[in-house]
Amino acid sequence: MIYFDNAATTYPKPPAVPEAVNRAIRFAGGNPGRGGHMLARRSGDIVFRARETAAAMFGAKPEHVVFTLNCTQALNFAIQGTLRQGDHVILSSMEHNSAARPIAALAKKGIISYSIAEITADRAETLQNIRQLIQPQTRAIVCTLVSNVTGQILPYREIGALCREKHLIFIADGAQGCGILPVTLDDGIHLLCTAGHKGLYGIMGTGMLISDGTVPIRSLMQGGTGSLSASLDQPDFLPDALEAGTVNVPGIAGLLAGMQWLMHRDTAQIFAHETDLCRRLIKGLQAMPEARIYRLPNADYAPVVSFTLGKELPDDTAQRLTERGFCLRAGLQCAPLAHRTLGTEHGTVRFSPSVFNSGREVEQLLQTLRRA
Repeated sequence: MIYFDNAATTYPKPPAVPEAVNRAIRFAGGNPGRGGHMLARRSGDIVFRARETAAAMFGAKPEHVVFTLNCTQALNFAIQGTLRQGDHVILSSMEHNSAARPIAALAKKGIISYSIAEITADRAETLQNIRQLIQPQTRAIVCTLVSNVTGQILPYREIGALCREKHLIFIADGAQGCGILPVTLDDGIHLLCTAGHKGLYGIMGTGMLISDGTVPIRSLMQGGTGSLSASLDQPDFLPDALEAGTVNVPGIAGLLAGMQWLMHRDTAQIFAHETDLCRRLIKGLQAMPEARIYRLPNADYAPVVSFTLGKELPDDTAQRLTERGFCLRAGLQCAPLAHRTLGTEHGTVRFSPSVFNSGREVEQLLQTLRRA
């Protein structure tokens, strides 16, 4: 089996990740923050070290790192916990449903309104498209760092500067960018939401909401936190305000190991390796008359390639590849706004390599595609 679906979940993981998960289950089985005994302290130490590591990686304070189930939950906390009655929000035309659906749900309830900014290959034009949608009621801009469909890198630093200029909240979807791009809160991001199981090489069931500490977030869930237990009110300070219930300690242990593994490597070299694999695929696809590659000239891209083959439906292409031992994602990739922008009614086939893939594996994929 050859795995090229790392934009969904990175696989395989560095060996240290499953080892850390296993150790947490075997030797840190207590509930963090819910007791003073040895196993509870061990769990608490894992969670604390993971907060410190994430804070160092993304330029935050440890107490402003909130652990979630995934990036989707983090985005829901950020969007639903900050927007108020009458607010207007701007989102990009390349957003994943993890951001688009919470915004649409609030709009359907009559709580907010929203506008969609068209993303183009020209960074200045994209920024102008966003700027012209700003209204007196605009409170936030919600934007992905990287399109999960095409890999296009959006001008997030320029968007952060615009948010500072206009005193808007910048909620960033970092699921496809964190661990891939050198992103930090210094890029003007107020609330950075990310998955643990993608570019950070953690396991499924982990995510983070990382705050700069300037934006109050309402609690969407209430429950035990191990703090202020005599009160029936949810604590209003981070991370407790958003971490009701027991956190996923084994998952956080794996995420910690994944982040530590990354921090001991040159992420620019990882990016270059994965980008080279994409270039090899693109070169091979360009030699196939029926292939169409969904990339804009002069745009910047992370290591993701979307393509289609003639009249063959993307799902059929992916199924054919599956039967030959390849793992690629096809369809709408949970991002209908992006496919509406691309004009791909039936979606695309998405190729997304990782540091563990090789040029030989890309050539094997191309050979299989040529045989069709």
